[in-house]
Amino acid sequence: MASRPDTDDYLSLFLDDVPLMDVRAPVEFARGSFPAAENAPLMNDEERHRVGICYKEKGQDKAIELGHQLVSGDIKAQRIEAWKRFIARNPNGYLFCFRGGLRSRLTQQWIRDAGIDYPLVKGGYKALRRFLIDSLESLTETSEFQIVSGRTGTGKTRVLQQLPNPIDLEGIANHRGSSFGRQVTPQPSQIDFENRLAVAMLKAHHRIGGTIFLEDESRLVGRCALPESLRKRMADAPLLVLERPMEERIAIIRQDYVEDMHADYVARDGEEAGWLNFRDYLLAALDRIRKRLGGERHQQLRALMESALATQVQQGMLSGHDAWIEALLTDYYDPMYDYQLGQKEGRILVRGGPAVIREQANLAQPA
Repeated sequence: MASRPDTDDYLSLFLDDVPLMDVRAPVEFARGSFPAAENAPLMNDEERHRVGICYKEKGQDKAIELGHQLVSGDIKAQRIEAWKRFIARNPNGYLFCFRGGLRSRLTQQWIRDAGIDYPLVKGGYKALRRFLIDSLESLTETSEFQIVSGRTGTGKTRVLQQLPNPIDLEGIANHRGSSFGRQVTPQPSQIDFENRLAVAMLKAHHRIGGTIFLEDESRLVGRCALPESLRKRMADAPLLVLERPMEERIAIIRQDYVEDMHADYVARDGEEAGWLNFRDYLLAALDRIRKRLGGERHQQLRALMESALATQVQQGMLSGHDAWIEALLTDYYDPMYDYQLGQKEGRILVRGGPAVIREQANLAQPA
């Protein structure tokens, strides 16, 4: 493998989805890393903890000595093999630690001793994270945004993804943004969410350009919080209000939250456990808005949902879900959305179906 220099070209790393080998400990990786990063640690959590205590009590030299004792012999060989496997899969990647210092230099040296030159990211995680924070703030301030809005079930995400320069906040957060929005796989950490959002903003600006289209979201998408600066820009941006007939909205909700979610749970957990976990997910989502529905209305909707679930498991029919979906839209989501939209009338650019939204979005892009 030809030798490549270390890099501080952070923009190219993110725009090109360059593979990154994160040699920090698993606990550090879990708090937040980058979309193209994989964890291949120099030290595990316990080793890192012990070295950290030694550093505080006895200084750097003793901490380095302890680190070499802990990561030696078969353990060292296993770590090097893991790095070699990453490099074989990603010959054009880079490695990094927290600051681009001792851990990444040591990793680089051990890999070199094994006959491979592999470059590192100068400044490490800290520099990469700072670059993304600064980029997100700058692009939030200078970009033009338009917001796809609409009642629940109009398929905003579907239409958003057909527009010229979309950023799917719900996709980045792995959550559909409502009580029913939880996915089978967990949401990213807040830091991971911010990093993914920043990378998406960089690509929208540098790769496509022009107006950026976002879906109308509240401050939280599940547990992921939008940056306050972006939330404020979105609150002032023009709206493209997507409209669909009730029967289409019911079909979209049934597809997303019943058929697809059931399939996802079965794929993860198997037929029997998948069904039980899907059923728990649906009932728990309704229970989370019990106070806002009121006790009596909640019980009525829960009875409809339980009946639909029974029909689904016994007969394989999904149409029984239409009753609770329509009631929830009519009595809960629509009045709430209509009230909120009433506060935004001056921002509406256009109302209409998917074709109308796509046409308006194309007008916003440079020729």
